[in-house]
Amino acid sequence: MTTQQAGPDLGRVQRRTVGVLSGAVALAGLGVTVGITIGGLLAREVAGSDAAAGLGQTAGVLGAAVLAVPLARLSDRAGRRAGLAAGYAVAVGGALLTVLAAVLSSLPLLLAGLFAFGAATACGLQARYAAADLAAPERRGRDLSLVVWATTVGSVLGPNLAAPGADLGAAVGLPALGGGFAVSAVVFALVAAALVAGLRPDPLLFSRRLRGPVEAVPARGRTRTALAAVWSSPGGRLGLVAVVVSHAVMVGVMVMTPVHMGHAGGHDDATTLRLVGLVISVHVAGMYLFSPLVGWLADRAGRRATVAVGGGLLLAAVALAGTAPPEATGRLGAGLLLLGLGWSCGLIAGSTLVTESVPADVRPTAQGGTDLVMGLGAAVAGAVGGPLLAAGGYGLVAGVSAALVLPLALVWARP
Repeated sequence: MTTQQAGPDLGRVQRRTVGVLSGAVALAGLGVTVGITIGGLLAREVAGSDAAAGLGQTAGVLGAAVLAVPLARLSDRAGRRAGLAAGYAVAVGGALLTVLAAVLSSLPLLLAGLFAFGAATACGLQARYAAADLAAPERRGRDLSLVVWATTVGSVLGPNLAAPGADLGAAVGLPALGGGFAVSAVVFALVAAALVAGLRPDPLLFSRRLRGPVEAVPARGRTRTALAAVWSSPGGRLGLVAVVVSHAVMVGVMVMTPVHMGHAGGHDDATTLRLVGLVISVHVAGMYLFSPLVGWLADRAGRRATVAVGGGLLLAAVALAGTAPPEATGRLGAGLLLLGLGWSCGLIAGSTLVTESVPADVRPTAQGGTDLVMGLGAAVAGAVGGPLLAAGGYGLVAGVSAALVLPLALVWARP
């Protein structure tokens, strides 16, 4: 079957694919951002230190990074539907394990649960690549960005479910912060079922049928070979650095913001949790709400220009938020809004560059490898956030995060 013969059918399949993926990540965003909002707080509660808050978020980020590779390999072998559904199933187990850890007040169990919980983040990120499998080159950035944008629905509402989730947990005899993860488990189970039922035909397998046979890539060293192919291209190199730097800066600042706000005086715990939820909601809106505009910008103004805009926004964000005291909710919200916008520019333009930099036969592996490196960078940023906060405060966290933009500027300046 040729692409021309499949023309109308291809367009219909792509619209359906983007719709199903968008609905899935919109719902999953509820569960993911509840975990982002309270994961660090739960780790601090269990361990009794601010440094442990960074460990909790780092476990989730590291899980998203490490699990990206096997999920990408599963997608490569069996299709996007299998890879995404399996990832959300792992996240269900992680959420339930986290609830158990809250009941037992066990930090090792909590870190293991948050690690598996990170599979949901890995799936949300890989869904953007699934949207690009059948996309026309001139619409690749926009189709990819539509799935990123759909995350807005659940992700903006999710942080505000932290307080009701705590009430639910208390009502059923769970520790308050464990209730939110129980909600996440139910959400992820529904998403996995929806993907199995609705993502038909599978976009990756369908695109391969249209192209015909592709050259097999040896399993041994496959991820390393794919990443080398990305790095060998100037566009791929810029895309890889853009997604890694954008994600690391975003995570480094975001995960310490709830802990920083927890140091404000004059509020009870419930009020603090609501304010934290509000700020994180604004941040997540910046990450996802303007994604279609970012995708349009990447297609029209170019990927490199969009990456440059993202770098500038990241620097503005850390300057604004990093100088805000814990009680300055409005200023922190504005800073984290810019942080989300900068992340969106780097992720969408960078992901498009990575996708376009390698042949189709290694594309899923290259995408999974990119997400691995991206997640590892963010895990390091999250891990050092707690000690930096303890040593020098939130301003030091922001200053170190700003310094991470320098490698991106260097790669951008040398095409």
